[in-house]
Amino acid sequence: MTTRSRSTESGLPVKPVYGPEALAGWDPGDRLGAPGAYPFTRGVYPTMYTERPWTMRQYAGFGTAAESNARYRRLIADGGHGLSVAFDLPTQMGHDSDAPIASGEVGKVGVAIDSVEDMRELFDGIPLGDVSTSMTINAPAALLLLLYQLVAEEQGVSGEHLTGTVQNDVLKEYIARGTYIFPPKPSLRLTADIFRYCRTELPRWNTISVSGYHIAEAGASPVQEVAFTLADAVQYVRTAIAAGMDVDDFAPRISFFFVARTTLLEEVAKFRAARRIWARLMRDEFGAKNPKSQMLRFHTQTAGVQLTAQQPEINLVRVAVQGLAAVLGGTQSLHTNSYDEAIALPSEKAARLALRTQQVLAHETDVTATVDPFAGSYAIESMTDELEFAALELMDEVEAMGGAVAAIERGFQKGEIERNAYRVARETEEGERVVVGVNRFRVDEEEPYEPLRVDPEIETRQCERLARLRADRDGRAVTRELDALRRAAESAAENVLPPMREALRARATVGEVCGALREVWGTHAPADSF
Repeated sequence: MTTRSRSTESGLPVKPVYGPEALAGWDPGDRLGAPGAYPFTRGVYPTMYTERPWTMRQYAGFGTAAESNARYRRLIADGGHGLSVAFDLPTQMGHDSDAPIASGEVGKVGVAIDSVEDMRELFDGIPLGDVSTSMTINAPAALLLLLYQLVAEEQGVSGEHLTGTVQNDVLKEYIARGTYIFPPKPSLRLTADIFRYCRTELPRWNTISVSGYHIAEAGASPVQEVAFTLADAVQYVRTAIAAGMDVDDFAPRISFFFVARTTLLEEVAKFRAARRIWARLMRDEFGAKNPKSQMLRFHTQTAGVQLTAQQPEINLVRVAVQGLAAVLGGTQSLHTNSYDEAIALPSEKAARLALRTQQVLAHETDVTATVDPFAGSYAIESMTDELEFAALELMDEVEAMGGAVAAIERGFQKGEIERNAYRVARETEEGERVVVGVNRFRVDEEEPYEPLRVDPEIETRQCERLARLRADRDGRAVTRELDALRRAAESAAENVLPPMREALRARATVGEVCGALREVWGTHAPADSF
């Protein structure tokens, strides 16, 4: 077997030994600063976890709203600090559960949400003023956010008391996932409308979570993950400024979402480099004066793509290492994957074990005792610098093409990610990259495992629920509000969220609202047509 050269996941060299010479001329005042101060290399808050740990947020959602509600209640009872909602594919694509295109996908990879009634059931008995909720939704992000706000109002909780995040990162959909609906231009307009709306209606809400996670899961290296994520974020900032907003009015509510791999040292360096790049971009390019505008606050999820169906219990070890990398890298919230997710939706026991992993890190280790324990490490500081420089070079390539959207239209990011994914697959297949239980340390027989199954009757019940909704609601009111939404979408000056909210309040469905916008804005061509 050939010996794999020692290099990072990004292909940067790793030395066997690092000493003072690795940081010759290195200025800690410039490169590090103090925790909670520019350039935020050491973390976005002065005390980090020494006073309170990160938010333990478990990503969950499957089947019907009632089933997901039961899972959320158990996670909260088990000590979870926040909720993270997974939506099924039809909801992510703006289709109702009874649409022909949704057949076979209802409730499979997340919860089906068709209307305010589903959202009400999803959070039944959960006080929205007391929990922080993250929603992984992009093209129809505005709809799900407004449904959440409507349900909170029914609970007597005003928008100013709601906390959480809506992913709302459609650019990475064109790059890595494909759950886009509208062309880039109206999609960016919708993002800017969300920024404006939340500034007055939901001031504590994180209006976007610019996602490197899905870029990484598609095969990007850590350097590519940082570069393409921050290039997308730059595009969002420019869009909001072009729409007439001041950078310090919206930038404090921008958040990020990254992956944590098993390569702990590079991951720690990656998070520190990303904070430093973002701080300088916001201060020097966009003139942000508010320190909160310069902070790169991020949620982390452990690497789903590194989970294996072979010997799935090994994933418990992988997830623990990945979670530790996220914590040592200074994450603000964390989701740890369940060990059985490479096989099926996580079982209740597996989801609880994933949460317990975070609780062990927070309460049984000493990683919360001091801020940024790697500061000044010859190895980590060198790796941070090298990763930062490599990411900046790649960002410059995107910029030379005219920015993130122009590069997307040329297929640049997608092509770069695919080349890296192919490299990793080849190294794994040829044994250069060791994957325990897959290409080394295998067992002859796997232990039987009974995965969690989604009831196929869910789709039927959800369609029946939609039929009752349409029969019981005021159809003329729905038509009137959808017409108002179309007029707002046709006007470049009008924010589409207020009429969208009223349409949803009248019990228009997710599919009907997205359909009204499709009529005005059109849909985006498949990525392979670039």
